[in-house]
Amino acid sequence: MKVHTERDADPAFIKGEKVAVIGYGSQGHAHAQNLRDSGVEVVVGLKRDSASWKKAEGAGLRVLPTAEAAAWGDVVMILVPDELAGDMYSAEIAPGLKKGKYLAFGHGFNIHFKRIVPPADVNVFMIAPKGPGHLVRSEYERGRGVPCLLAVHQDPSGDTTQVGLAYGAAIGGARAAIIETTFREETETDLFGEQAVLCGGLTELIRAGYETLVEAGYAPEMAYFECLHEVKLIVDLIYEGGIANMRYSISNTAEYGDMTRGKRVVGPETRAAMKKILADIQSGAFADEWITEYKCGTPHFRELRKEAEHHPIEEVGAKLRGLMPWLGSNRLVDRAKN
Repeated sequence: MKVHTERDADPAFIKGEKVAVIGYGSQGHAHAQNLRDSGVEVVVGLKRDSASWKKAEGAGLRVLPTAEAAAWGDVVMILVPDELAGDMYSAEIAPGLKKGKYLAFGHGFNIHFKRIVPPADVNVFMIAPKGPGHLVRSEYERGRGVPCLLAVHQDPSGDTTQVGLAYGAAIGGARAAIIETTFREETETDLFGEQAVLCGGLTELIRAGYETLVEAGYAPEMAYFECLHEVKLIVDLIYEGGIANMRYSISNTAEYGDMTRGKRVVGPETRAAMKKILADIQSGAFADEWITEYKCGTPHFRELRKEAEHHPIEEVGAKLRGLMPWLGSNRLVDRAKN
């Protein structure tokens, strides 16, 4: 596995190109602003009726309709949701792709699962920051960077790796590290991490812990603090120095409980479920399920969102966070701007 830093990236490979960033969500706003601040010529591509149009212009960026932006750009970075990208590519991006252009992605989903199949004479690469776009932007502004993954799918021009490295450096990734991988490896590990650990696994663990305490008669506020609020304190220690760093920092009682009880919660049944989740990702079953759900109008997805929004932990959390107004200062996410 190759790991690159700023000394390996030649800015000339991206500063000489016009970059069209398609989408202005979490990743799109960060890529566009970081590229602009690194001296790259950037245009944001959006639908004319997009609510993000004014946000992008408010950040001082030039905005064009998606098809015009794609035709204008030498490098076209697709940063729209996975479920939208395939149809958008066919209708608005593919017509503007010419021989020798660079088609880029922030996630491997659509290339790996063949929802998008670019022409053989177009260069295709991926730069995937290992963090949400709001962190990509805030770290860049602090003079730091979020590590990125680089993969090359097609390289007819022979310099796609260099262009990808320069792009990654321009959004701040090379300040930390740019690690070479493949579209397959990034896609499958990313989906697994989201579903089994970072999002699906963690949120269900939090809710199960909260429900267990409340059902046993403990105050919802106590359950919230113990099972949700303090997660950040523990995760920050792990983020800083790994699991060993966290265990060094907690009490002996907590450490002993961690090592003797954790495997009762995440035992053989959980590990078997993780393997099944990974198998569904590898086979393409999850991708097919998600795209079908989207094409049907996301009825199940909307039902799940509604159920999650009305979980008691959300009501208790809103009340308690209201007592800690400092949590809202220096927010990474400001829905009015990004």
